[in-house]
Amino acid sequence: MTRIYLDHAATTPMAEEVIKTFTDELNQVFGNASSIHQTGRSARKKLDEARTILASSIGAHETEITITSGGTEADNYAIFGTTYARMNEGKHIITTQIEHHAVLHACEQLERDGFEVTYLPVNKDGLINVDDLKNSLREDTILVSVMYANNEVGSIQPIQEIGDLLVDHPAYFHTDAVQAYGSISIDVQALHIDLLSVSSHKINGPKGIGFLFQRKGIFLKPLFYGGQQERKKRAGTENVPAVVAFAKAVELKQSSFKDSISHYQQLKKAFLNELGNKGVQFTINGSTDYVLPHVLNVSIPKTDVETFLVQLDLAGIDASSGSACTAGSIDPSHVLVAMFGENTPELRNSVRFSFGLNNTEQQVIDAATKISKIIL
Repeated sequence: MTRIYLDHAATTPMAEEVIKTFTDELNQVFGNASSIHQTGRSARKKLDEARTILASSIGAHETEITITSGGTEADNYAIFGTTYARMNEGKHIITTQIEHHAVLHACEQLERDGFEVTYLPVNKDGLINVDDLKNSLREDTILVSVMYANNEVGSIQPIQEIGDLLVDHPAYFHTDAVQAYGSISIDVQALHIDLLSVSSHKINGPKGIGFLFQRKGIFLKPLFYGGQQERKKRAGTENVPAVVAFAKAVELKQSSFKDSISHYQQLKKAFLNELGNKGVQFTINGSTDYVLPHVLNVSIPKTDVETFLVQLDLAGIDASSGSACTAGSIDPSHVLVAMFGENTPELRNSVRFSFGLNNTEQQVIDAATKISKIIL
């Protein structure tokens, strides 16, 4: 059985060119980028070149990019780094109810440490109201963290409006762009973003590598202590081959950006059309106007998500009930709870399908056909 992978929001397969870059660098660049000899300098050169590519992808300067082990560390660094650097200025944080757990659990820990957190609600489209944010701002608010786009339903938040609102407020503006990066054009200068988190494995790059954009002039308290790597921001010997492979993935994304967005949209349309043609009843969860092109979360009446996912797996279809980081949890999706409330049918019958560059229109049509046979 040939499997159909429709879980790209969880992770993506490494692109062939990225794999080649990664393996070439593993063979050729083994030096420590902090060493002053030629082997070390060669590694440093590769690292600097890759960092420049990463920075340019969001309109930043290379000195504003800190390499991390992925999105979770980048989120944690932004949140804990800000709050513990600015705790004498205030202890109030604003975030949303639908953030990734890398943000939510960090905020919960801060509450245990004496900080106050405001969790903004969302509407049934998974979007916050900017007026709610405006009304929640206080003089002692030191951080606003709102994800760029949700990983479960794909809803894109009004980042430009939030950035404009915070221009005259001292709070730092952080956005978790892990799911959005590569599918949305991002300019941190135009959006007035202070801190932005990214992960490589969402854009066909290697796992275990990411970065945090940290606007020039912003000080964060380090999470790690050791050497003076990453301009004393993040101790630890840099994984140069992974960073270079990450940069290659970014270059590939940028070179095919418009085509890939069109491809995702066509796949989503074909998938939904085939479901409809086969008589499958469904409703789309999240915004249909402000949504990532590759993420589709649907509610299918009279199904149970756990049973349905097993049936999909047996039929050769890889899908998800939401965030892969909470897979196996018996608790309902906190995102869907925030959108629809507790004890609603959507909590038990919603599935996320997410598309990637390797998917074909025939694959998604075949997947929809198999789904109809399971349900009907």
